[in-house]
Amino acid sequence: MSTIDRRATANTSAIADIDPYSHEQTAAAVARLTAVIEAQARTIGHYESAMARSREVFERASAAARLGLWECDLETETLQWSGGTYDMFDIARDRPLKRRQSLIRYPAESLKTLEAIRSRAIAERTGFNLDTAIETPSGGRRFIRITATVECAGGRPVRLFGLKQDITDEVERWRRLRYVAEFDDLTGLANRIQFNRRLSAACADDGARDTDGTLLLLDLDGFKSVNDSLGHAVGDECLKEAARRLAHVCGPDELVARLGGDEFAVLVDAGGRNSATLLARKIIASMAPPMHHGGRRIQVGVSIGLTALRGCRSPEALNKADTALYAAKAAGRGSFRWYVPQRMRA
Repeated sequence: MSTIDRRATANTSAIADIDPYSHEQTAAAVARLTAVIEAQARTIGHYESAMARSREVFERASAAARLGLWECDLETETLQWSGGTYDMFDIARDRPLKRRQSLIRYPAESLKTLEAIRSRAIAERTGFNLDTAIETPSGGRRFIRITATVECAGGRPVRLFGLKQDITDEVERWRRLRYVAEFDDLTGLANRIQFNRRLSAACADDGARDTDGTLLLLDLDGFKSVNDSLGHAVGDECLKEAARRLAHVCGPDELVARLGGDEFAVLVDAGGRNSATLLARKIIASMAPPMHHGGRRIQVGVSIGLTALRGCRSPEALNKADTALYAAKAAGRGSFRWYVPQRMRA
């Protein structure tokens, strides 16, 4: 018998020796394996669903907190942003971005600050926090808070990543609180709180001031009769008009404040006696034209007391200006007086 015949006989014997139930066992094993695979597929499906739900929860939480994730490859300058970051910048989601495309959203001053802080953080292998402004494609302005961490590989910075948060509402609330704290709600001028703080700073409240600043204290002539005869609404309109005229006459470096009622003040940081005297004359002239409200012609004037701030503490300066104001009113109103010891003069 040849070798081939011997092998064929052996194979035939082997086939004959197979258990007749082995096909059923194989089918059962395949069924069990299929069940395991299907169970694993269901588990994976559950995990994927859970991850999708987690992503959805994260996106909702990020939207509520106005948060967005970001990262930047320092070699390619490619950005990876979450949906919230795209929304913050008003850019279509999932659009591939290079860093230079996002930089056009920063005003020049904000961009200068960002680049300086970013460069220092990369050089020092640290991170940074920055509140800054961005401009949206529609021309709006938002304020964002950036947090960043530098990732290194082999001692070399390779990636920046962190969070961006829209803090526009927070900034606006802070501005509103500051406005309420420091500005008169009726006229928009500085209020007494801001005025006192600025006067204290101008006087240094140690009597050491050696520059020629001046305090002007003003009182509207005839305002009480307007308020009493025509009502507070008309009186308020007169106060607002007086504030507009004052702001128009005074320069940007001069603090104009409403201290309460019809009492105003102007703080001139420098310029000396001649400059302040000229300003007082301009203020009196600005109040001379009649005001008009509801077809009524309303006439009010102004009296002014002035005092130099050199060598004064703020309470002393206020007392001196008030004394000078009283003298101006006693002189017939529509005039001004400088404070000088023992006597008053125009």
